[in-house]
Amino acid sequence: MSAERLRQYQTLPHRKDQTSHQTEHHAEQAKKTLFTKGEKFLYTLGILVITCFAIYMVMFSTSVNSLNRDIQQLDSNIETIQSQNVSLHAEVQELSNPTRILTIAEKHGLDIKNSNVKQANNTP
Repeated sequence: MSAERLRQYQTLPHRKDQTSHQTEHHAEQAKKTLFTKGEKFLYTLGILVITCFAIYMVMFSTSVNSLNRDIQQLDSNIETIQSQNVSLHAEVQELSNPTRILTIAEKHGLDIKNSNVKQANNTP
């Protein structure tokens, strides 16, 4: 190391070969990269992992949204069917009114004897 320092302090005239060698050595030092190959690999790997995670999150949220839409559609179908059931139950109650049955029976010429009439209550 000390021999190299002594050569730097010498004031001998430089040959063309020495100056070109020094400029090449100086150019090699200037070409140093900002990141090493290992750092570039790690940064690339990190960016790749983050990108894959972001894509997975978008896909997951999309599937959750489609499931929520399906659930809402099923809920609206259930409500529609329940309202139809309520209206049909009310219609059954209205049509099973005993006075209505008696009027229809008399209209068709049936004679009802009160002693033989039995009323069936909600039978299973």
